[in-house]
Amino acid sequence: MELRSAFDALFGIDDAMAEAALTASQPALGAIKLAWWREALEKLDAAPPPPEPRLRAAASELLPRGLGGRRLAELEDGWLSLIDGTDDPARIEEHGRVMFALAGDLLGRTDPGLAIAGAGWALADMARRTGEPRYLRSPMRPAHIARPLRPLTMLSALAARDRRRPWPPEPEATPQRAWAILRHRLTGKL
Repeated sequence: MELRSAFDALFGIDDAMAEAALTASQPALGAIKLAWWREALEKLDAAPPPPEPRLRAAASELLPRGLGGRRLAELEDGWLSLIDGTDDPARIEEHGRVMFALAGDLLGRTDPGLAIAGAGWALADMARRTGEPRYLRSPMRPAHIARPLRPLTMLSALAARDRRRPWPPEPEATPQRAWAILRHRLTGKL
């Protein structure tokens, strides 16, 4: 089964929430935008999507695969922590756990290592998006990642690379980052 469009839809929803949180000129506006996304996602469980491309993609790609709008709306909390004054790394880690659990469901696999890998990815993703290296603390690493999950956890391999390197992070798509992905795909190591 081709899953690229489903993963594009899932990460598109996350990107939309990131945009709402990170580009708001005032915290209250960011909170309103995130609330709109949460409510729009929750409504997908009972109503057709509004004419917003990312919501339509979620409705056509994610709902038929068992990822309901209410579950997708759980992605909001990690982004909300940036604008509600808490800026809580634990909530950002939980955001990564939710994201990787959703992605694992798309792959039809669960694994205890996904939660750890997702938490590490979320912190590195937040550091890259905000330009704040303080998010690059090192969470525990999973002992081993099952081969079917490695297309997802390669993001965690890149996050681990970001934590080991000096700040600022290296640009995307360097040969070294490609090697980190290949190494992870072959060995499962982060």
